[in-house]
Amino acid sequence: MEKESEKKKVMVAIDESECSHYALEWALQNLRETLENSNLVIFTTQPIADFGYLYASSFGAAPAELIRSVQENHKTIAESLLEKAKAICSQYGVAAKTYTEVGDPKEAICEAVEKHNIQLLVLGSHGRKVLQRAFLGSVSNYCVHNAKCPVLVVKKKE
Repeated sequence: MEKESEKKKVMVAIDESECSHYALEWALQNLRETLENSNLVIFTTQPIADFGYLYASSFGAAPAELIRSVQENHKTIAESLLEKAKAICSQYGVAAKTYTEVGDPKEAICEAVEKHNIQLLVLGSHGRKVLQRAFLGSVSNYCVHNAKCPVLVVKKKE
């Protein structure tokens, strides 16, 4: 029997999109043997709050309570997303640990891979075309090139 600390770690990074939930379900269905011998980590990011609109709407002096409320709302949404993911995992008999960080998703995911010593990262693909990726960026593309572990990008069938 492997010790908990010796088990490999698989991380599925999720957001509120349908494609990330598809990637989680795909991993649970298709990586069953891998997950049975691994620790599953579910990760999501909380956006960096852009308070520019708060300052503008309050003439340069946003109340601290309002800023705290926006940050708490982001955290609540992230925790809700992780709870939903844990419920999906439990339907497959898989226990998962969950983490959330504040930051740019692509950078936060790569940092979490290193911080939690992840051996496999699973991501969903939004299926953007080349031109959209050029302007909007691609979290999965960034992670493929910068994560310190193998990355599996799951594309949802059309």
